[in-house]
Amino acid sequence: MPENTYPFLQKDFQIRWSSLVPETIETDIRKALKEAAARVETLCADFDPVELTFDNTLIAMEEATEELSMAWGLVTHLESIRNGDELRDAHNAVLPEVTQFYSRIPLNNKLWKRIKAYADTEEAKALVGVKKRLLDETVKDFVRSGADLPAEKKQRLEEVQADLARVTQKFSENVLDSTNEWDLVIGEKARLAGLPDTAISVLRAEAALKGLGTEEKPVYRITLKVPVYFPVLEYADDVELRKEVWEGSITVGRGADYDNTRLITEILKLRQEKAEILGKANFADQVLQERMAKNGANALHFVEDLAERTQPFFQKEIEELKTFRLEEDAGWGGVFEPWDVAYWAEKLRKARYDFDEEEVRPYFAIDNVIEGMFRLCEQVFGFKITERDASFTEPGGIPGCDAVEVWHPEVRFYDLHNEVSGELLGSFYADWHPREDKRGGAWMNYLKTGTPPSNGQSRTPHLGLICGNLTPSSADKPALLTHHEVETVFHEFGHLLHHLMGEVAIKSLNGIHVVWDFVELPSQIMENFCWSKVSLDFFAKHYETGQPIPDGLFDKMLGARNFQSAIVQMRQLAFGKMDLELHLNHHNLELDGDLDALVSEILEGYLMPLATEPPTMARRFTHLFASATGYAAGYYSYKWAEVLDADAFTRFVESGVISPEVGHEFRTKILSQGGSRDAGALFHDFMGRDPDLCALLERSGLVGEPD
Repeated sequence: MPENTYPFLQKDFQIRWSSLVPETIETDIRKALKEAAARVETLCADFDPVELTFDNTLIAMEEATEELSMAWGLVTHLESIRNGDELRDAHNAVLPEVTQFYSRIPLNNKLWKRIKAYADTEEAKALVGVKKRLLDETVKDFVRSGADLPAEKKQRLEEVQADLARVTQKFSENVLDSTNEWDLVIGEKARLAGLPDTAISVLRAEAALKGLGTEEKPVYRITLKVPVYFPVLEYADDVELRKEVWEGSITVGRGADYDNTRLITEILKLRQEKAEILGKANFADQVLQERMAKNGANALHFVEDLAERTQPFFQKEIEELKTFRLEEDAGWGGVFEPWDVAYWAEKLRKARYDFDEEEVRPYFAIDNVIEGMFRLCEQVFGFKITERDASFTEPGGIPGCDAVEVWHPEVRFYDLHNEVSGELLGSFYADWHPREDKRGGAWMNYLKTGTPPSNGQSRTPHLGLICGNLTPSSADKPALLTHHEVETVFHEFGHLLHHLMGEVAIKSLNGIHVVWDFVELPSQIMENFCWSKVSLDFFAKHYETGQPIPDGLFDKMLGARNFQSAIVQMRQLAFGKMDLELHLNHHNLELDGDLDALVSEILEGYLMPLATEPPTMARRFTHLFASATGYAAGYYSYKWAEVLDADAFTRFVESGVISPEVGHEFRTKILSQGGSRDAGALFHDFMGRDPDLCALLERSGLVGEPD
């Protein structure tokens, strides 16, 4: 049989990306489905309860679907970074079958009978530690997923799951397609007055991607990739240009062939029906029952309580921005247009703190940031990262060297070894810049989950990936990042460390397999290292001189840290409020073009009043609507985790920030533990107490009375 037969089922640790072509997806995934179904069927055969063991029941269940899960993970990854018609068609052709297979597992009466029979054995009753955790979580997962439902409800639940997979996939496709649909080509550089040189270089590079312009007569292309268009809203002096770009940005997921309004209605109704089938009042309660918040009411109370505490500072910051503009623009009418807010906010920040975000860009060349982040984390957490030679081969081509294969020429590959033993803990791919066939945002994912050494067996390493859409390089400069983009790099690397540092013997409890409102703690705690001079000096080096950020510039940067922190916080809380309200109280409405009015009503007091009311971003909110669950009814968890990370980082600060001792504790008590224990207990182990909300408010400058 040829080597590349069934390439999506390959066993190699490193992925042979060139062999992963759309035309093999249906064959490979259906083969994996057939084999997984056969393994599940074996577990459903008649059994003697006396012969049931942890290994032949729970571990066998995990192993039954492992090959399929890894193969499908490759398909969905390619759909994120190499989206095209052939790949999309192949993905969508097998999506219903994959969804049906997974949705049927907890509804399988014979499988459920085996699990319950094992749970009643003396061996099961004697389990402790991670094995007991797996049994308890498996039983709860089956019950939560409908294992005890009557046959007709199980059938309807399967249909709902399949419909959700189909509709959320279409939502995601609409966002990507409408993002790529719009662009604006500008021939006169004078129209870009106010934009920093870095942003102008990026616009030239975007034009070059389409073969537009020449060195002698350059043109500038604005697209809806965030690092491309947002600097225009922030810096362009031409108000009509800002307006045109803003109007372009609100076409994502809205209007014409890519409108997501009806899809949102359908998704909300399907999720509500699923919750009701499973005996819950709403989708939020169904999703959150095993998370730290426990139910939708608790999550909503958390959001509303934090919003109430933030509100006085929010109103003060709005008034400050208005006052500033009136001082600069006496003829202004007093109510902002949406395309003016970022522009005037940046002017106020520069005036108040003598700080311009562009001043720090030269210190954040992406290679310096990545290399410095690695060195910092090595010292704090006790490992060593080394880059491997990587090569790209076109899909379907023949690799020409022994280097590690990657899916695009810009992708890089790294190994992570334990500092003391030299043992390989895991490896990862990194893909940082935007492309038209790559989805927006930044994310981490896992490709393979390893296991620690046990019972004479050597360690198997983890394999993961990290992706972003950061400012790209230009013809004359390397990619120079904003400080916010640097935070994004650290954030996603925190997720990756959670995966690579996993030391749990059971794969489904390893790494990032934790409750959703805890999963952001490792990522968000990493962002704190972007705000200490001690840690910044590891990676913030001027791309030309190699000098660190001067103390004076750092002081200005630090002073501006909490600039409009209440506005920023209220924006995040607004997303969480909208999410929860839609899933708690507004899931059965007929939204015939009134989605904007509904969301506006939900978010009254959470957003700055504007002269032109923007359409809701729900239509492009992939966090909520691009998968069957995702962050749905869980977007609050970003703020929830901010409470945890602000509190937890105080331990690093108290020990000098770069603290191997505290880093070792965080690694052993949080990163290595995965979901092997209750999330609240893990946090308590690290801090010696429960979380304190005050740490977040203090860090954000939202304590006391507004000045």
